[in-house]
Amino acid sequence: MRGTDPATVRRALDATDPLPGTAGFAGHLDGRLVRDVLGRQPLFGTPEDWDFRPGAVDAAASPVPAGHVRERVDGQVRDRRVWSLPAPAVAADDGTACAAVRRAVRESVTAVDPDGVAVAFSGGLDSALVAAGVPDAPCYVAGFPDAADVERARAAADEMGRDLRVVELTHDDLERAVPEVVAATGRADPMSVTIALPLYLVAERAATDGVDRLALGQGADELFGGYAKVVDPASDGRVAATTVRGATREVIETLPDQLERDTLALRTAGVEPVTPLLTDAVVDAALPLPDYLLATSDERKVALRRAASDWLPPSVVTADKKAVQYGSLVSRELDRLARQAGFKRRMDDHVGQYIDSLVES
Repeated sequence: MRGTDPATVRRALDATDPLPGTAGFAGHLDGRLVRDVLGRQPLFGTPEDWDFRPGAVDAAASPVPAGHVRERVDGQVRDRRVWSLPAPAVAADDGTACAAVRRAVRESVTAVDPDGVAVAFSGGLDSALVAAGVPDAPCYVAGFPDAADVERARAAADEMGRDLRVVELTHDDLERAVPEVVAATGRADPMSVTIALPLYLVAERAATDGVDRLALGQGADELFGGYAKVVDPASDGRVAATTVRGATREVIETLPDQLERDTLALRTAGVEPVTPLLTDAVVDAALPLPDYLLATSDERKVALRRAASDWLPPSVVTADKKAVQYGSLVSRELDRLARQAGFKRRMDDHVGQYIDSLVES
């Protein structure tokens, strides 16, 4: 069992408790495979032939779905849901709700073991909260020289008095790493590749520097209303929900797929991911938040920013940043490389075709 002890998982199964106080888990237990409700640990295979890496088992083996056990019943392998994400009532008191977020976040980030850990640091709210929990850990950011993430990370690290190590990316880095990321994750679509690439390259550099674990701010955007599409969901075709809470829950439910991709990329690069903003305690504090403590037309991640307001510099608390594939300029530069290689934008999925060509070569 990876992520917690078998006794905790047995108790969670017996009580049908989806948030038993862990940071996620997966593994083999009593003749079956089990994976936590948010899929924070990837798991593949059958009860007889399983692994945490897809390439270590039958190539046709699918991931165990989040919140499920995979067991053999009457000779057939079956997935059975045992946990679902809680759906608590809306918090009745704003002050109590924000205090719960503040307490859960601080306890989770300060509980990170500082030994051998570094922080993937973009200078935004989420990674800054993680960095605040491990004040002596080095911080890493990846991007091309004119990338917004690099500029923002430098400014935030200076304000916070942190050691920042910049991984300056080149076109050669992308061309080399694309096939490695595709092999690690099993995904070749441009969105997956461009998200995983900067994480992979940061982790690779950190591992070279002797880092064993990389702490990230993953999950905060999903849990706390960080996406533009949740602000006015009734008029945004990217979500089916019509309320901020409903749209936020939709986004949370995408986490298992995202975390599988990122975890596999990071482990292949040589580090173990640490995600303190995705502990059960933080999830439990986020789920009851009302619409206006998640996102409004003026502000996103409202409760999380309030929780950070007396801990981080004001400019970091209010920082607005781009998604990693854009803030690092990886998406822009991979598009540039595709066009230079003859894959023009008028072609269908020109970046995807370019990725395929790199993998084939």
